[in-house]
Amino acid sequence: MAKIKITQTKSIIDRPKDQKATIVALGLGKINKSVVVEQTPQIAGMVNKVNHLVKVEEA
Repeated sequence: MAKIKITQTKSIIDRPKDQKATIVALGLGKINKSVVVEQTPQIAGMVNKVNHLVKVEEA
């Protein structure tokens, strides 16, 4: 599987609980924090849910 780098670009203040939980589940939580993860259908769904708060690029 390919790896992707996910970087949080916006704050989770005033966001719904489910979006906050998704950001935490991805291993993020602070602006400009990045994680490198395997690209799986589960991760793709999580990224799709919070795509307005994160930036995704190939790792």
